[in-house]
Amino acid sequence: MIVHGEGAPGGEGPPNDARAAFTIEAARPSDIPATAALVARLFEIEADFIPDPAVQARALSLLVALPPDRARVAIARAGDAVVGTASAQLVVSTGEGALSAWIEDVFVEAGWRGRGVGRRLLADLLAWARAQGAARAQLLIDLDNAPAEAFYVRLGWASTRLGVRRLMLTVPAAEGGRRE
Repeated sequence: MIVHGEGAPGGEGPPNDARAAFTIEAARPSDIPATAALVARLFEIEADFIPDPAVQARALSLLVALPPDRARVAIARAGDAVVGTASAQLVVSTGEGALSAWIEDVFVEAGWRGRGVGRRLLADLLAWARAQGAARAQLLIDLDNAPAEAFYVRLGWASTRLGVRRLMLTVPAAEGGRRE
């Protein structure tokens, strides 16, 4: 699915410059370097990860290589530039008795925020998840990222009483995949 968008900040009115037009589409292998750079920038503001574009590129390559009914990496493209990204993978939810979409790595370049890019990236992933039969979507947010929290609240995402724990099963590449 390709979603077209344009508009001034806030997504209203005509474009205020040539950068205002963008498309939402599935990432291709050739998009991985630019998308990995965006994810690394996201990890610069998340306390649990250390940015490493090579590690992020490896992970994105795995996602893009999965069958299109199991995972999707969506990108926002403005001309030749990738200005936003988000990904989704399907898991089985025993709570729902159905598939569930796990959404990660939602990031939009600062100059593109407030133009509907993040909202359209999520809409694309949610439409994809529904088409695959998912009954629910969930995502994690950095608890110190108040703008992200406000963004998801505005879009109707509800908080839960669940917490997240993790246990590393392998040593991260160069010890750079996580922060203690």
